[in-house]
Amino acid sequence: MGRENQTWTSEFILLGLSSCWDTQVSLFVLFLIMYLVTVLGNFLILLLIRLDSRLHTPMYFFLSVLSLVDICYTNSTVPQMLVHFLSAWKSIPFHSCVLQLFVSLAMGSSEFFLLGAMAYDRYVAVCHPLHYTVIMHGELCLGLAAGCLGAGFINSMMQAIIIFRLPLCHNVINHFACEMLAVLRLTCVDISFNKVMVAISGSLVIMLPCFLVLFSYVRIVAAVLHIRSAQGRCRAFETCASHLTVVSMCFGTAIFTYLRPSAGSSAEQEKMVALFYAVVTPMLNPLIYSLRNKEVMSALRRLLGKCSEKRKCSVDSEKFQSEDSHASHVNPHLNGKGALTNVFNIFDL
Repeated sequence: MGRENQTWTSEFILLGLSSCWDTQVSLFVLFLIMYLVTVLGNFLILLLIRLDSRLHTPMYFFLSVLSLVDICYTNSTVPQMLVHFLSAWKSIPFHSCVLQLFVSLAMGSSEFFLLGAMAYDRYVAVCHPLHYTVIMHGELCLGLAAGCLGAGFINSMMQAIIIFRLPLCHNVINHFACEMLAVLRLTCVDISFNKVMVAISGSLVIMLPCFLVLFSYVRIVAAVLHIRSAQGRCRAFETCASHLTVVSMCFGTAIFTYLRPSAGSSAEQEKMVALFYAVVTPMLNPLIYSLRNKEVMSALRRLLGKCSEKRKCSVDSEKFQSEDSHASHVNPHLNGKGALTNVFNIFDL
């Protein structure tokens, strides 16, 4: 029976966020703007970290990986959601649904582990500042990032295999994407085992990094309170403020979605929370790390300053070439003299 149902379900129907056309058009405009801000903001973070050597530190290495994860996570769900806002038939092929669930779950899981690694980085920076560069060396940073991504993909692969091997009674998903809990509701067998697996997965993927973050920040607060100068305490807290804000948003929404008792949750609540985590959080991450981070803002000003200087030099060069060309047309014999005059004018500037 399971095999027949699995063959019959060649596509899924997504109910989305609303069935009203006017509401869908409004949501399309809103989420398109949010999607563009998310992608451009995270790409800007990646560009700044790549171009500015002052940002080539472990903290910003992890931030660049986080931005890359946010871009992949957003692109796994939002483009299809935007298309469905303007479509009458909101369907997704079976294999596309499997891929969407796999990628989104992998990116979401990786983000939790990354936030734990970033908390450890802040702990070393504040509690062991003299040994920071020795402890957080390049190989360790690469290993932590690879481990976070690997753990996320392994968890996602296990969940996807278990979920899509279940027999499905129908193909209508009350969600805007192929989300794990929404797909589980389509099964026509007892899913007690799967609920246990979701709870175990949530404990490992969410609570384990959460405890690491809590442990790191307890040690950070204890170390900061021993700093005598108020300026030093303020600076230490500023280095952690952005990360702590992102941690609160990510872990708060995930715990609300996956670790609550199933009796207290509804499909509409889960959609709103998933929407916040899939759209709002990736959009806010670059804004939080840029607006609340003086180093990132300084790197942005330096980049804009360099672009302005190059543009000015290009305009000045075109201006001198135009004057030189005009002088050569007026008197060809003065062509060499006009060129020398322009060269001296450049040095005078």
